[in-house]
Amino acid sequence: MTEKTSLARTRRLRISAALAGTALMLGACNHTNDAITTASIPEDYRLRHPIAVQEANESMVVFVGEGRGGLTAEQRADVMGLAQVWLHEGTGAISADVPVQTPNARAAADSMREIQSLLAAAGVPPHAVTVRNYHPKDPRLLAAIRLSYPRLSATAGPCGVWPEDIGPSIKNKSYFENRSYYNFGCANQRNLAAMVDNPADLVQPRSETPPYTARRTALFEKYRKGTATAITYPDADKAKLSDTGK
Repeated sequence: MTEKTSLARTRRLRISAALAGTALMLGACNHTNDAITTASIPEDYRLRHPIAVQEANESMVVFVGEGRGGLTAEQRADVMGLAQVWLHEGTGAISADVPVQTPNARAAADSMREIQSLLAAAGVPPHAVTVRNYHPKDPRLLAAIRLSYPRLSATAGPCGVWPEDIGPSIKNKSYFENRSYYNFGCANQRNLAAMVDNPADLVQPRSETPPYTARRTALFEKYRKGTATAITYPDADKAKLSDTGK
């Protein structure tokens, strides 16, 4: 074997060793990234799909015709209902968008004055109503009065996100580790957020109402005397529709 052949062979071995070392390092990097990405997804669905409490707009549309000023009976009921809900859950002023420079602009102005009277009668202070004028971009649409206000809202999601397969796959480590898939529990969290009456209840409990002192005193007096504390209703049997079981 000549000296040139030996040098060439040594050079090839060094290049092969360097390539093998580089491949090992790259493989180790990929494995580390996969472990970090998998570990970053919480196993608890409440942490993976948390319910966020934030402000959202609640709105109502009052349609006004060209030849009629004022509200219908159904519209008056809707406005009174909005006022009652605002007193319970509103977190900001009521914004009223009234159309101008439209065929029904005068009727809308008359209807807006009636809306303000209804809101005031329901207990909404005048400074809590902000009136703004707007001109619709599409003249073919019937311009309407829009009432909106901010309120607390609970949201979760979005659902239907599938970053990986849920079946057996070499890329799906959660399947072999017996972990729940990413979208698990999202629909339940989203439905719970939509059904809750007061989103603040998801963060903290409500304060207890004071007890009925008079009734509690009467029960304690019976207990002190050794008599039965159960409540008896003399007319309870008169309300029964059937004598089955007697």
